[in-house]
Amino acid sequence: MHVLVVHNRYASAQPSGENKVVDQEAALLRAAGHRVEVFERRSDDIAARSLLGKVAVPLLVPWNPAVRAELAARLRAERPDVVHVHNVFPLLSPAVLAACADAGVPAVATLHNYTQVCPPGTLQRDGRPCTECVGSTPLPAVRHGCYRGSRLATVPLAVSLSVNRRRWWSGVERFFCISAAQRDVLVRAGMPAERLAVKHNFVPDPGARRSGAGEQVLYLGRLAEAKGVRLLMAAWDEIAASGGLGVPLVVAGAGPLEREVTAWAAGRDDVRYVGLYDTAQCRQAIARSVAVLAPSTWLEAFGLVVVEAMAAGVPTVAAGHGAFVELVEDGVTGLLHRPGEAASLASCIRRIAAEPARNREMGRAARRRYERGFSPAVGLERLVDAYRTAIAGRTESMGDGINGGK
Repeated sequence: MHVLVVHNRYASAQPSGENKVVDQEAALLRAAGHRVEVFERRSDDIAARSLLGKVAVPLLVPWNPAVRAELAARLRAERPDVVHVHNVFPLLSPAVLAACADAGVPAVATLHNYTQVCPPGTLQRDGRPCTECVGSTPLPAVRHGCYRGSRLATVPLAVSLSVNRRRWWSGVERFFCISAAQRDVLVRAGMPAERLAVKHNFVPDPGARRSGAGEQVLYLGRLAEAKGVRLLMAAWDEIAASGGLGVPLVVAGAGPLEREVTAWAAGRDDVRYVGLYDTAQCRQAIARSVAVLAPSTWLEAFGLVVVEAMAAGVPTVAAGHGAFVELVEDGVTGLLHRPGEAASLASCIRRIAAEPARNREMGRAARRRYERGFSPAVGLERLVDAYRTAIAGRTESMGDGINGGK
């Protein structure tokens, strides 16, 4: 099969699970003998633009005509079987869908977040879940400045959502939702249910698996409010005030709360902030952990770090909402805490660290869950089946159009 992957890569200064998924899927397909090529833009390249070029970027968010022309020409020349669209913000835009239609190539799209119904894609405002724009116009997002706390920065996203909604719905043969929880939200928002398929992300086998009880509790991810970082700090302070766990909290990542986390961890022997880890360091850190923490306050569409922990045989403490509810079997492969409640998070961390024998059994159960649902073999099968379904659907609709024309 010949696949063209379309993706706007997120800035490299902060960890991106989405970039990781795109790279892993491409590598998986190539290893299985499929031809995979990439059409991409990089957010890192914005910094090198002229002042005028930087000013023009928001204007390209709803529609980039140059991308449409470039991609359509490439599709006509190369004739891939299917185009797989991931992120199009900010430099690609939904013009990629028009290019696929121009060239007559079927498109599928992975929905990594909620940008189809929420301009910033988080379904969160002021640290709390928010669905004010779901099924409605995105004007509330502009009014509240939901993207980066700025009304001006939110406008291009809101315009894109409004003017391109039907283009997405008609121009994509198959949407891949990365969890059933995400699909439920999107169906309730009015997206066409028959085009929304659940396809969980897979994780490569890390090779490194936990062999003992673990020597740390690990938070691995973006240092942002929506990821529950402030909630975690409050919970850990509560644990420390009651005598601690006997193992440190290791925080790895980068993001807008980096200074706050650095100041909080300074001078403490129960917390270590280690900055960004590369892939090998991430795998080693997970394999050394008593538990991996995922306290997000927003409704995560998936939760890659949870599955990475499963692959290493390590249980997770995660917020009991969004995709985590279907990823973590409470009391079996990890523990779910009440979302947004520091006391509940602290209690679950204490529990998962207090019983080593039960913790080890949870780790073994987590590994079995990974092998059944999130291994590369499972991921490849689901991905190729989804491509074939999209190609067949496009062929069928073209045939209907031809017959109708007669």
